[in-house]
Parts: sequence; C-alpha cells; structure tokens
Amino acid sequence: MRVALVNPPWTFEGSVYFGCREPHLPLEYGYAEALLRQAGHDARIVDAQLEGLTLGAMRSAVAAFSPDIAVITTAPSYLFWRCAPPELRVPRQVADALRDVAGALVVVGPHASTTPDTALRKIGADAAVLGECEEVLVRLASAPRSEWPKLDSVAVAGGGAVSVRGPRASVDLASLPSLRWPDAALSAHRHHHHRFDRPPEGPGAEVEASRGCPYACTFCAKDNFRSAFRRRPLRAVIDEIDALANQGVAYVYFVDEIFLPDRALLEALAERPILFGVQMRIDNWSEETLDLLGRAGCVSIEAGVESITQDGRVRLAKKCRLSTDDLTRLLLHAKRRVPFVQANLIDAGTDDPAEVARWRERLRASGVWANEPVPMFPYPGSPEYELRWGEPDDVAWERAHEDYLLRFGAFSDIQDARPLSLPDLERA
Repeated sequence: MRVALVNPPWTFEGSVYFGCREPHLPLEYGYAEALLRQAGHDARIVDAQLEGLTLGAMRSAVAAFSPDIAVITTAPSYLFWRCAPPELRVPRQVADALRDVAGALVVVGPHASTTPDTALRKIGADAAVLGECEEVLVRLASAPRSEWPKLDSVAVAGGGAVSVRGPRASVDLASLPSLRWPDAALSAHRHHHHRFDRPPEGPGAEVEASRGCPYACTFCAKDNFRSAFRRRPLRAVIDEIDALANQGVAYVYFVDEIFLPDRALLEALAERPILFGVQMRIDNWSEETLDLLGRAGCVSIEAGVESITQDGRVRLAKKCRLSTDDLTRLLLHAKRRVPFVQANLIDAGTDDPAEVARWRERLRASGVWANEPVPMFPYPGSPEYELRWGEPDDVAWERAHEDYLLRFGAFSDIQDARPLSLPDLERA
C-alpha cells in the first residue's frame, strides 16, 4: 500500500488556538512512516506546513505519489495534540483538495480520538484512528478496507453511519524506532521552540523522551491520547539526538507532556553539545536535579504552576504537594542554572488578580517570566469538560468554544483580538 502522511498548510486566523504557529517536526508521522516501511508499505510524509506548500501544491505532491491512503491530522504535530485548534477548517480544506487523488482518507489527532463520528462527518473522511496512531495506521494499511470496521481503535464511516471500535490506542514506546529526518526537512526547520536566550543558530528539532503524564489536571485534554506515562528506551532517544546533531541541529525541544527527572538521560545529554528545552512541573524537581538539568544543556523551562494558591491548584486537580513559596524558591533556583524559565498560569477563577500581579512582578525581578493567567478552554475529552457537561457528544467542540467566548472578555496574547465562533471558522 502507498500511504501519504499529510500535515496540512496550517492557518490560524480567527482561531483560539493556543499553540505555537511555527512548523514543528510531526513526530507521529515520523514513527508511522518508519513502521509502515518496516511492514513493506510505501509511505511518505507530505508536510505542507514545514515545506510552505499551498493547498494546490500540497495536492500536486500527493497526487504525484498516488497513494491508496492519505492520512490527515487535526493538530500540528504531537506537541499540540492537547491544545489543538478546536475548528476543523484546515483539515476539511485538505480533505476536499485530496478527495479525488488520494484513495481512502484517514483522520488522526485529538478530534478523531475524542469525537470520531464528528470528525468523520465534518471532514468527510473514510476512517479515523482513536488514540495514538502509529501502529494503527500499519494495521489499516495491511488490511482490506472491508476489514477496517473489525480493527481495534478505528472508527469507519459508511452507509450514513459510523462504526466505532475501541479501545483508544496506546503505543509501546519500545517498539518505536529512532527517527531519521531528511536533511531538507531539518534545513527548513529554523524555529527553536520556546527558546528565548538567543536567536536561533542552525536548525531546530523536536524529540520525545517519554509520552503521557501520571497526573489528571482538569484542564489537560490528554485522556483520549498520550495519557499513560511511558518512557522511551534511553538508547533510542540518544541515538536520535546524535543523528540530529550530526545533521547540524544544535537545539531540540522535548515534546514530553511532563519532563520528569531522569538522571541517566540528563547525564547522557551532558556529554553532548546539544542544547534543549522542556515543559515540566517544577514540584517534581529539587535543587540538585535542577543543577543537573542545567549542566545537561537545558536553556528553556516551561513550568506549569497554573495557580498561585493552594485552593486554585486543588481546583485544577494539580495534586501539588508544595506550597507557593516552595514553588517560587525552585523557580528562582532554576533561573540560576537555566537561561530562560517561565511559570505558566491559568485563570482558574480563584486567584486574586492583585496577588497574581505581585507574584509575577517578584518573579520578573529575578528574571523568571510568568504570563498573565490564560483563560482556560474546556477541551472536549478533558476532565474540565466532563465536569461541566459529561461525555463529549456531536456538538462538544461547539459547546466548549461558545462557552469560552461567552465567559472571557480577554484572551491569550497570541490570539487574535476576538476569535470567531466555531461555526463561522468552519464555514470559512
């Protein structure tokens, strides 16, 4: 089978999208491409975002490959599956452009995993993968389409109805290879994600050392994909990083939902010239492990604090055992070892704005950046959504989006002045 793995030419005008708008390596497609080839299939990534392709140029590239299956993702890389654009405007445009040149259309991503029937209906695709997609795509490519409804972790459209067969897939990370990226892809990847200590020099890249998270914070939409915490084998991670370094990459960003202290990994990184950034919970670290993190080459920390009060952290189900003073002490210590440290805040509706402002100013005086609390979007599939409305249904994304626009008069500083409604976005 010939399988095209298509990353759309993403645009975010009018969206509430919280993620970075620069291109990133589509790790899920890298693994899937390698596994498909191992299974004897011909697979190719068409990354319209990284390559700067228009819809027309993307269509031409896919048509030239003449695939039996075209895979479309609903989020720009694994890094942003937890905070994907709520609207399916761009994936639907891609599906419309490819419908007559790409064989069967298969959707992967957070929408497919959480509300597969809605994703299939809106995009007009033939099948959706529930959960992590790498191994499921191999099963789809290896089976005749008549057998697809019998495969686990797949939803199939047909006859005006959708058949959904669980469970949601969770990959054994030991089965995934060390990735290899073409020189052209890395040359086009000039972005160093979440790096602010100096302008980028040379290509950047993304890597994962682990997948999933042992916590269940209310705002995090991970339960239907990348949920259970697992580590990749150290050998695979270091082999991948060494290959990237040999191709001229000097900075990598770990997409791990929660970068936990891993002494063996940090000691191996300390022996290499590569610099890196991470997202973490500072309460899982000590001064000693933060010292090691700095020696290993970390230059950027994005630390999820979310609330400056114990009540706020309880409201968000953070299960944080440290006080705000303890968190502050660790953030300030981290800044003495790592050039850029950010404390992430979410508007939980419990913190006094004046107290938040004073805390942010205290951190800023010591070089730690803390953002203004970001309005919380109740992503379908997150505990926050289910606390309010129960299991996601056919209008889950519209409900969450409308609630967000009604409740907040100001938005994230990376968003447009006033996001459009979800129906307006998807009609565009």
